[in-house]
Amino acid sequence: LYLLIFCRPSFIDLDKKKNHLTSSDNPKKKIKEVETMNTLSTEKETSMMPLLISKLLFSIGFEYYIFNLDGSMILTNLLSIMLCFFYLFVYSNNTFKYLFIFSTFFLLDTFHSSSRLLNTFNGHSDCVYNIDYSTFSDSQFICSGSKDKTVCVWDIDNKKQIQSFNGHSCAVGCVKFSPYHYHNYRSNVICSSSADKTIRFWDCDNYKQLQLFNEHTSCICGIELSPFNGGRYLCSGSRDKTIRLWDIETSKSLHVFNGHEKTVWCIDISPLQSNNNNNDNKSNNIGVIGGNGYTICSGSFDNTIRIWDIETTKQLILFKGHKYWIRSVKYGPNELGNTILSGSSDHSVRLWDIRSGQQIQVFNGHTSYVLSVEYSPFVVNNIKIGGNSNVICSGSRDNTIRFWDIRSNKDQLYSIKGGDEDNGITCFKFLYLKINRKYNLCYGSLNGLIHIWG
Repeated sequence: LYLLIFCRPSFIDLDKKKNHLTSSDNPKKKIKEVETMNTLSTEKETSMMPLLISKLLFSIGFEYYIFNLDGSMILTNLLSIMLCFFYLFVYSNNTFKYLFIFSTFFLLDTFHSSSRLLNTFNGHSDCVYNIDYSTFSDSQFICSGSKDKTVCVWDIDNKKQIQSFNGHSCAVGCVKFSPYHYHNYRSNVICSSSADKTIRFWDCDNYKQLQLFNEHTSCICGIELSPFNGGRYLCSGSRDKTIRLWDIETSKSLHVFNGHEKTVWCIDISPLQSNNNNNDNKSNNIGVIGGNGYTICSGSFDNTIRIWDIETTKQLILFKGHKYWIRSVKYGPNELGNTILSGSSDHSVRLWDIRSGQQIQVFNGHTSYVLSVEYSPFVVNNIKIGGNSNVICSGSRDNTIRFWDIRSNKDQLYSIKGGDEDNGITCFKFLYLKINRKYNLCYGSLNGLIHIWG
């Protein structure tokens, strides 16, 4: 099933001597106006070329595939497919120079055939639990949290560690670059959570601790920053069985979500506003913190995944299916936002539909704990649907990162095996790097190494 979107470009005369025709104009009127603009017979012949090309462009469409999950249509992630049409025509001094169109796909096959180990960062002395990525002043950085109690910052371009923060007294379970501090204060700040029951904010520019949240009563595991309000709000999951919502600006805990029966290990916040039809959501039109329609997803050692409404603070959905601890949860990006991906200590990867509250797929193949899952930027050609299908990924204690077709629960498409020195994949992230102008895979290992593969 295809959805055709037609590209109708505006036709702009760059020598500024002719009128601008908008795409809303009648095509017949356009023809008449273009012919009227060119009074000289020598100009008429030349002017018809861009006009014909313009009309041709009106009939050019690009298509992307719609695929069916549990009876409902979800658009293939346009950012993943990256089907881009770029058109340019220069009509100056009565000369039509050229029109060109190109399209680009981030194909898994291309990544598979061309990727190799690019770099290894060696600085942590124990397991790397989490990594994040950001760009500051045209430079690209990774931050990492480790069982060795440190938060490290790495310069990707110069391939070296540039900072290490040692304020936590126990293992650092999660790290995030703070968009709130960057957008509001132009400060490069990292947020970290730890088994020492604290969340801390580190100023990379001045090498100091900025803030401290310490209201959880046990180990803090996963954290996530809000995609709304410039990242002002933070969610955290803890061994105390709760989820907390924090206001970074005021350093206050706004709400405690209760419901899980064991450790809340992983957290995510929906990237798009929810279309949930719950009546309680409909009555909340404005929202207390600007998060109306956004939800929190939590994975727990009680073997369940739960969805919470940020504004009403109510539990919306409970997913059951995993047989052991939930280690990683992720909302789907963009048009896949109504799906959730999860990885578990039961060695499986599962895909869930938020609207139906049902499991869609189970991906089996790992031989140990699945510690991290991600929606990849890649697509793969799926013969059965006659088009492209999104690719998901999972990292495991079995020392592999595996790639799966989101529409098929058959064998993996491809896998990357960690080195003998890694002893297991604990976390990973896809990075678009300027050094090679493509997507790369950065992953952390059980023995403290961080690798970039691309």
